[in-house]
Amino acid sequence: MVATSPLSLAINGRERLLVQDLVAFTRPVGSERLGTVAVVGLGYVGLPTALAIEHSAERVVGLDVDPARLAAIAARDCDLDDEARRTLALVLEAGRLDLTTDAAALHAADVVVVCVPTPVLADRSPDLRALRSACETVVAHARRGQTIILTSTTYVGTTRELLAGPLHARGLLPGSDVFVAFSPERIDPGNHDHRQRETPRVVGGITPECAAAAANVVSALTDSVFLVSSPEAAELTKLYENIFRAVSLALANEFADACGTFGIDPIEVTLAAGTKPYGFLGAFPGPGVGGHCIPCDPHYLLAQLRSSGVAAPVVDATMHAIEDRPLRVADRAGEVLAADGIDLAGARVVVAGVSYKAGVRDVRESPALPLIAALLDRGAEVGYHDPLMPVIRLDDGRELASVPDPAAGDWDLAIVQVVHPGVDHDWVRRCPRVLDATYRFDAPGTDRQVV
Repeated sequence: MVATSPLSLAINGRERLLVQDLVAFTRPVGSERLGTVAVVGLGYVGLPTALAIEHSAERVVGLDVDPARLAAIAARDCDLDDEARRTLALVLEAGRLDLTTDAAALHAADVVVVCVPTPVLADRSPDLRALRSACETVVAHARRGQTIILTSTTYVGTTRELLAGPLHARGLLPGSDVFVAFSPERIDPGNHDHRQRETPRVVGGITPECAAAAANVVSALTDSVFLVSSPEAAELTKLYENIFRAVSLALANEFADACGTFGIDPIEVTLAAGTKPYGFLGAFPGPGVGGHCIPCDPHYLLAQLRSSGVAAPVVDATMHAIEDRPLRVADRAGEVLAADGIDLAGARVVVAGVSYKAGVRDVRESPALPLIAALLDRGAEVGYHDPLMPVIRLDDGRELASVPDPAAGDWDLAIVQVVHPGVDHDWVRRCPRVLDATYRFDAPGTDRQVV
């Protein structure tokens, strides 16, 4: 069936030649409600998924291994935008979302959606503990007739290895007894321009029957669903998306350094290049790359390729550049202070914003953490101010608390790491020196430098 919503492909300006090669799916008119939907993992993907699918389900069960997370959701104390927060309140008040740590609840579900995190370890190797545990739990409680969809970004072959194979070993044949597919999440926290309903999704099933069953579920979340030939194709699609973004961001940061050599504003150059309607997809430079996707997901592909003896020099260099970026900011902080005869060792430095992204209460892989660690290691006295993150813990266990009144501090340098909407940043403008790692902070009347 053909999707009714338009699709714009950004592939070297040849989208009109390529769109016909995609297989579109539209949920049939008059489709029955989805029955009981169980969402495994209620983090930044799982909770919005549960809220978005609730209107198409008879019942939604949210399963999470962390009782504290469930308690926070029940108390409406979770990182959601205002609209999603209102939806959560309505759904909880109406009793339409059951929160549980009991995996036995999965057996009664008609649909199971797996939304667990897939981070990396300290050595940047994939951390598969949550993923493997979730899949083992789903398989153990699976029954005939279920549709099981994995959404977590992961290595190629995961769906077949951790779900389809073990289910088959239990006597549940994918495509007839159960329906198994991969549909990578596409949720952009804090960005209201990319809403779930308006963002196309890709589905790859173990069999065509699996793909159709899963697409019927995913079409309750978005108006555009496109089918690919296999779960492996869908898994690699997600990795390609995030690797492309990683390369773009690493290039943007490198180009910003080049712009600095010539005394040219990299934001101006990026916006000017962006006027070209084909062949250019720009990104803005910044202090580094954080979050649950870009700093982590490419390592899932790199690990697989290395085990196969295959090199990926562009991706490998990109991830090194991303990891080194906060250290470049620390170097630049020392340069700005040295220009006024101040040694970084002993200097008082405050970091404005430590979340990995504006408007998001999340420091996973935030470049602020290695930046602060580097400044401390170089002898600076470091504070930070971020109303969204009252306390942070560095990788080595050191803890810092947000400075409640940064305007009262006698700072030598303020580093703008992220600018949260609705947060007062006037105190930054009163600092004698400002290092703007975002390249877009307005600081008239101050000694504003960029990375």
